[in-house]
Amino acid sequence: MKILRIAVQKSGRLHAESLRLLRDCGIDFDSDADKLKVASSSFPAEVLYVRNSDIPEYVEDGVADIGIIGEHLAAEKQRNIRVLHSLGFARCRLSLAVPRAVEYTSLASFEGKKIATSYPNIVRRFFAERGISVVLHEISGSVEIAPGLGLADAVCDLVSSGNTLFSNGLREVHTIVQSEAVVVSGSRAEPEAGALIGEVIVRMQSVLAARKHRYILLNIPTERIAEVAGILPGMKSPTVMPLAQTGWSSVHSVVEHTNFWSVIARLKAIGAEGILVIPIENMVQ
Repeated sequence: MKILRIAVQKSGRLHAESLRLLRDCGIDFDSDADKLKVASSSFPAEVLYVRNSDIPEYVEDGVADIGIIGEHLAAEKQRNIRVLHSLGFARCRLSLAVPRAVEYTSLASFEGKKIATSYPNIVRRFFAERGISVVLHEISGSVEIAPGLGLADAVCDLVSSGNTLFSNGLREVHTIVQSEAVVVSGSRAEPEAGALIGEVIVRMQSVLAARKHRYILLNIPTERIAEVAGILPGMKSPTVMPLAQTGWSSVHSVVEHTNFWSVIARLKAIGAEGILVIPIENMVQ
């Protein structure tokens, strides 16, 4: 029987959330990252704990069937891999930053400047497409200290909150690419892996959709059901069941987590009572 090989970060910013996602998909395994490979006890799969920068090569060469990496890394490594699905976590951006005291007017300000980065391929391509000549210094690790040490005039690095740049006297001036965690595969994956990959992607889509929604139950005067349906369309339409008390009904539906509180306020305004909100584990559409 084919065993699906899934490459994840041995450590790093995607590690914990990648493992959580796989477990939420029903793929249980040992989380001991000191091991290179662990087998799942609930799905025909093995999880490979490898260095983040090695995952694109593992996937391209067929050592792993799929991998979870940052979208920016897929672009930087320029391997023969393709993105199967975006995962919505570990969102960040690859941005250019300069010392706060330096005047910046446009990208042309970087002409002839030295830029420190861990992503030379992306940065080189970005400036070449715009006809701007720069000198790149490839640095692994703490890129943001390079200007302070006199190694570079600017940096191009991953930014989430911007606090690291600020604490090193830098300011973000231009975003090159947006990034988030993605699932990637390569052309050398064994044909037998296709069905398993498809099943894992469906499970991921189900879990990620569920995280964005909540299941809601409420009691409402029966005469207001049409108004509730306008507020809570659900996946197709709300489920309505009569209560033992004449003139009242129970409505069950799904609401997006992002606008949850505004929906609750609208429901209460039309007389909803006994509102219950329940997390959803999976949402298969």
